[in-house]
Amino acid sequence: MTDQPGTTDAAPSGPFDPPGIVWQRVSLRLVSARLLTLGLWLVVPAVAGGVVAVLTSTPWVWIAPAVLVIMMVVAVLLVPRQVRAMGYAERDDDLLIRKGIMFRSLVVVPYGRMQYVDVEAGPVARRFRIAQVQLHTASPGTDATIDGLEPSEAERLRDRLASRGEARLAGL
Repeated sequence: MTDQPGTTDAAPSGPFDPPGIVWQRVSLRLVSARLLTLGLWLVVPAVAGGVVAVLTSTPWVWIAPAVLVIMMVVAVLLVPRQVRAMGYAERDDDLLIRKGIMFRSLVVVPYGRMQYVDVEAGPVARRFRIAQVQLHTASPGTDATIDGLEPSEAERLRDRLASRGEARLAGL
């Protein structure tokens, strides 16, 4: 498993994989970033619950830490699959963004609808050398994000999308 984004052109499977699309994958470092964030949110309460359970010596108090540990195990199993399911593709007139395993999503953002493009990276993302590109459109319901991009790819995509958006708006 490499941490570099790759491409995939798996056989089309319905409305979520249009034919002829080569999907760009996000960086696999996003897995580590998400697991670290989830771990911080789940490990601290699990340890605190375990300490309370030991101090009170009441068996039912162990339920909360056990549930949190189960949630951590599920996250370790699901997050890598979720990240591998994420991708984007640039077409002539629009950008496709897909994500999800069980609840799949495909967002199509026409370049002419883009108002501006943001690149963001919080402290955890910067630590893992990834960034997020957020697309803002004329309709707030169609804003889209691509998480887990290499900073250089995020910068390239931002500039390319902004120029394509300007070109489409100028043609109106």
